[in-house]
Amino acid sequence: QVQLEESGGGLVQAGGPLRLSCVASGGSFSAYAVGWFRQIPGNERLFVGVITDDAVRTYFVAAVKGRFPISKDNAENTVYLQMNNLKPEDTAVYYCAVGNYGVGTHIYHYEYWGQGTRVTVSS
Repeated sequence: QVQLEESGGGLVQAGGPLRLSCVASGGSFSAYAVGWFRQIPGNERLFVGVITDDAVRTYFVAAVKGRFPISKDNAENTVYLQMNNLKPEDTAVYYCAVGNYGVGTHIYHYEYWGQGTRVTVSS
């Protein structure tokens, strides 16, 4: 069973950057697509972006496209979500997840999830 752990969340001012990390144990990221989702308490978990198993392709929701690149270090079994030019509306708990769907944009495309890391963007 793959276990995922996110880190890197925190409080940041609008316009600033944060880099989230997702580390896998019990499995290799080279075998999975890795997605990032975010959730505001009380709301549904929403797709942010995904990187394919071979790291050739990424896909993002329009709200973050161009601001949140995703990279993958298979040797370190780590995926990064680099969040640039953060906005207050980016405030949420961010989750990474792995699956075999490819470019999956729905929670049902993913099998294993981390516990999340909180990001708060102040205006």
